[in-house]
Amino acid sequence: MPRWLIWLLIVAPSVMIITFLTLMLSDQGQTVERRAAVRTSGEAAIGGPFTLVDQTGATVTDETFRGKAMLIYFGYTYCPDICPFSLQIMAGALDQLSAEERDRIQPILITVDPERDTPEHLAQYVTSPAFPDGLIGLTGTTEQIAAVAREYRIVYQRAETDDANDYLMDHSSIVYLMDSQGEFVDIFTHGTDPRAMAARLQDFLEENSAPS
Repeated sequence: MPRWLIWLLIVAPSVMIITFLTLMLSDQGQTVERRAAVRTSGEAAIGGPFTLVDQTGATVTDETFRGKAMLIYFGYTYCPDICPFSLQIMAGALDQLSAEERDRIQPILITVDPERDTPEHLAQYVTSPAFPDGLIGLTGTTEQIAAVAREYRIVYQRAETDDANDYLMDHSSIVYLMDSQGEFVDIFTHGTDPRAMAARLQDFLEENSAPS
């Protein structure tokens, strides 16, 4: 497949999602400031059931994380720059929350490279001090990863290389915010400012705080 077509397939879904959310956040063509974004939970067919394996080797499902909001990023441990950068932004945003707010959100990395990202390898990767505290890494069979990627509208493709063991993965770079019931809330595109992400998370948590 031509490389320009691979990138078109990767970029197109992200552009469609961004356009959708931009329209949702605008009023007669006037852009609304991101600090108090409109809640979009349940309004987009993003997310769904999954069965995967975490970095300890335990089988987990989407139900495992019920009760906490999730920040989900699809990437892989051999990624040279985009994935670490995105996880560092996630960490920077979460570091700006209070301990109570932080405890209500579970950061998750789902690999798009299950052939190399074994539970053992993920276990070493997710403990990097540059990444969010408590980051969970998820992997699975090729079929399981393909299934969850479809649920989240993620496109990924192994880049062609002469070395079967040394290759890159082209993939969508989006952080998803899901609520405590696994419903879609919002997305953060590549390069989102950590302060903007933190503000959106605080806004979401305030909207969904337990009644006193």
